[in-house]
Amino acid sequence: YDRYQTAMTPASVTAFCPGHISGYFRRVDGSDPATTGSLGAGIVISEGVTATVRPTDRSSVVVRVRSLDGTSREISRTSPPISSALDRFGVTVAVDTVCRLPIGAGFGLSAAALLATLTATNRLLDLGLSTDGIAEVAHETEVVFRTGLGDVAACQGGGRVVRTGAGIHGTIRRHFDLDFPICAITFGPIHTPDVLGSPAQMARVAAAFPVRQPETYRDFFACCREFSKKSGLETPVVQRVLAECDRCHIPAAMTMLGEGVFACGDRASEILRPFGEVYEMGMADSGVRIMEVDT
Repeated sequence: YDRYQTAMTPASVTAFCPGHISGYFRRVDGSDPATTGSLGAGIVISEGVTATVRPTDRSSVVVRVRSLDGTSREISRTSPPISSALDRFGVTVAVDTVCRLPIGAGFGLSAAALLATLTATNRLLDLGLSTDGIAEVAHETEVVFRTGLGDVAACQGGGRVVRTGAGIHGTIRRHFDLDFPICAITFGPIHTPDVLGSPAQMARVAAAFPVRQPETYRDFFACCREFSKKSGLETPVVQRVLAECDRCHIPAAMTMLGEGVFACGDRASEILRPFGEVYEMGMADSGVRIMEVDT
């Protein structure tokens, strides 16, 4: 039986999960990590995290970032959230994650890395877990490590999302109305655990939460701007970029949580470029998925 099982186990499995740019949010505290989460709105983006997993006797995690020229560099040999999630599965695998966007800059990459890794592991070891089962572990891990609140729920599918319920089973409306470029610029990370773990900051965030649900993408950007201003999360450099976007009539908002700006439209890249490196992407039309099974 053991020889048969080894023969049937793939050499590796690769999965991809899109990232998620959150435009506004409000924390919802439940009785446990499963019922804790957030309400809010954002865009599931075509860029994200690719995770390749292989069978091994001892788990390991390598985190890489791919440059624009296609080369990748290793930035870490540890990921406590991924290791913790794998421990919950009771399995050992070697994990290699790759992304193009900066980590910790408000692109939902921690959620994407978890979902991609767990989806690939489920297929590699034939664990028989459902999509919901994988998402539940990923979401609870995000909450415990304070790396996110609503990204896992959003990344289960594509589109411009409005989340009116907390957790992966909360109500999510998905609008597929962004068929032009989405461009982003970042000036550095905002340490998410510091914000999510601060009662004072969470109180300001809750008070800034928009009372209406955006029906159009332009209303979405208006809600995001209202939120970032009232919440006190905007930094001076973000304000300068947003002012330039306003001057050029480009819909734009602050990335949550990251010190950066995302904008949409054919001229977005041109407007953002004077401020630094521009990351161009589109709206994702689907969520996490298996990309390759190497037998």
